[in-house]
Amino acid sequence: MRIVVGITGASGMIYAWRLLEVLREKKIESYVIMTHPAQKILRHELSLEPDEVYRLATEHFEVDDLTSPAASGSWIFDAMTIVPCSMASASAIACGLSKNLLLRVADICLKEGRPLIVVPRETPLNTIHLENLLRLSRAGALIIPACPAFYHNPQRIQDLVDFLVGRILQRLGVDHDLFRPWRSPPT
Repeated sequence: MRIVVGITGASGMIYAWRLLEVLREKKIESYVIMTHPAQKILRHELSLEPDEVYRLATEHFEVDDLTSPAASGSWIFDAMTIVPCSMASASAIACGLSKNLLLRVADICLKEGRPLIVVPRETPLNTIHLENLLRLSRAGALIIPACPAFYHNPQRIQDLVDFLVGRILQRLGVDHDLFRPWRSPPT
């Protein structure tokens, strides 16, 4: 399995980091494309440099390299997840703008019918954000907002992160044990 992980300049770098950790643990090929704003947010939120994230992946592609193999629909990969996804990136994808490699690969997913998972991390959402997310959904993207659940009785922030990453993995068809699925409480 080959998964492209797009990382944009929204808050929530911990989700991308954890997803890449799990993909590596499961020996699933991962290819990272990180925007320039994402690199700044990564430094701020996790005190990490992009190279530290790239080391978790099988390979990384520079966001400005539109000659990358990933820029072609003939480059085979199974799915893309954009985590976190900024509203600027969601808007660009919804409008069909492919001005960088991350946006181009998302466009390839939509045109080739490959799974595209968009994990927006913004609050509150205005009408334009909602309309863009609806356009993406109608075009075939799956929207998984960065909204963790609490039915699994999280005790740490890591439990909340693992819940969201586990939901992404479920949609990618990857088995995991990051959280316990919902079970009706005993009566």
